[in-house]
Amino acid sequence: MSYDYPGVVPHLSSKDANAAIEFYKRAFGAEESGERMLMDDGKRVMHCELKINGGTLMIADAMPEYGYPWVEPQGVTLNIITDDARSVWDRAVAAGCEVTMPLEVAFWGDLYGNLKDPFGHTWAFVGPAPKS
Repeated sequence: MSYDYPGVVPHLSSKDANAAIEFYKRAFGAEESGERMLMDDGKRVMHCELKINGGTLMIADAMPEYGYPWVEPQGVTLNIITDDARSVWDRAVAAGCEVTMPLEVAFWGDLYGNLKDPFGHTWAFVGPAPKS
């Protein structure tokens, strides 16, 4: 494991991390970095590191027996900032994300919109506005 993680690295808890990982691969082009570590039961994910848009996202299953209960996601938005927000957005919507704020030019001038993934997490997409 490398400890070269600039900035803040989000760590998501999931009801079904294996399914979430596969969904993030389809929706956001996520790539697994390293080995997916499973619990002794051989099913639940203890740790998985994903690379999305150049950033790191860690994910594991909720494990109430170890003090990590499932809590419905709230108050957190994961941002994907890219020069091609429309194509990344379209891919995520086609994969099954729910539009909660349409992708359009925001009052500050950037292309911006929000989606909710099937696991309850909110994602924002940010990019330059299309040139007219």
